[in-house]
Amino acid sequence: MKHWTHLLMKTRLSLEKENMIWNMTGSFFYAFASMVLSFLVLRIAGEEQGGIFSFGFSTVGQQMFLLAYFGIRPFHITDGANQYRFGDYLHHRYGTCFLALLLGAGYLAVTGYSWQKVQIIFLLIAYKVIDGFADVYESEFQRQGCLYLTGRSNTFRTILSVGVFLVTLCSGAGLFAACVAAVLGQIAGVVLFDIVVLKELPKVDYNWNGTQARALTASAILLFVSVFLDFYIFSAAKYAIDAHLGDAASGYFNVIFMPTSVINLAAGFVIRPYLTYLTDCWNAHRFSDFSKKLLTIMAVIGGLTVLAVGGTVVLGKPVLVLLEWLLGAAYSGKLTALWPAFVMIVLGGGFYAVLNLYYYALVILRKQKLIFGIYVVLTVLAAVLAPKMTVAFGILGAAAAYLVLMVIMAAGFVGGAWIEIKREMKEERHDG
Repeated sequence: MKHWTHLLMKTRLSLEKENMIWNMTGSFFYAFASMVLSFLVLRIAGEEQGGIFSFGFSTVGQQMFLLAYFGIRPFHITDGANQYRFGDYLHHRYGTCFLALLLGAGYLAVTGYSWQKVQIIFLLIAYKVIDGFADVYESEFQRQGCLYLTGRSNTFRTILSVGVFLVTLCSGAGLFAACVAAVLGQIAGVVLFDIVVLKELPKVDYNWNGTQARALTASAILLFVSVFLDFYIFSAAKYAIDAHLGDAASGYFNVIFMPTSVINLAAGFVIRPYLTYLTDCWNAHRFSDFSKKLLTIMAVIGGLTVLAVGGTVVLGKPVLVLLEWLLGAAYSGKLTALWPAFVMIVLGGGFYAVLNLYYYALVILRKQKLIFGIYVVLTVLAAVLAPKMTVAFGILGAAAAYLVLMVIMAAGFVGGAWIEIKREMKEERHDG
């Protein structure tokens, strides 16, 4: 009996290790690509084309990704009781992806952009919507206890799609052709690393019905609107720069915005593996364990933020000089002038990582209305603050607006979560 127990423990430890390694690998490749692509396009295609790509890939495309994604992932991966079948999640995702493409096309139709910019941004929207479709498979991998498959998919899909994009761009075919190649690579990646792989898992239920799909929409609608608004708040400064400062400024801002991807990547390494544990603790009314783990994760994120900000203060200017050198002589002095904005963005990224942790905590607590309320207030503030500060102070004003918004939003999430946790703990003691 002890022998079999020992073997079972070894198997579980091996699976946890594989989950951790592949989750880190997949998250790294995904975030690294998002972080570096804008820089590379700026270097290869020039500041105007680079600015269009940066805005389309990291802002408009990502906004449409969130419509396709619909905020379902936290709900899906914590649906341990199988309230909904995979088929319900899958058919729901068909609808949200179609809506994302439709809304993206509608947005581009009213912007007044040049035809070239419209074409490129729509292809980037399609790329991101396919990414959103892949997420339903990767969420099911995690729900089935196979987080390592999610990491593998992220890794290989990213390598394939980004690889064909860069090869095409470097061949001189142009940014439009490179975006077409990336979309085709993304489609191939979803087929090979998601659809085919999930069919090999034994417990996946592909059945569905319309009633369940509608119920799923009702259950997740506040999460979707909240996540959609979250990204608008996060990107309000980018939208303001695109509207008031132009494509070249968008490219420069996205370069100094790159460290937020590193911070979120590191925070994801810490947060994701513990979501199931936190869910189990909460559902089992082990509130003390839940609180301790939440505080531990928050302390780690806080420590990483301090290191990141300290490193930016000390090494930020030399790093920006290096980036200017990599971009070419024409960019000399253009990034180093943005060092104060660089520091503010890194600090804001730390606050965003903290609020993401508490966003997940509130999802586990199923406090969608509270999440929604926080985002509504911040959306109104972002819509007013970001354009005003950008017009008044340029890129520095946009960075300051981003920092202010992240601080206020983090305060709302942390405070709201702990109020709810203390309330549940108090009720538990009273009932006991």
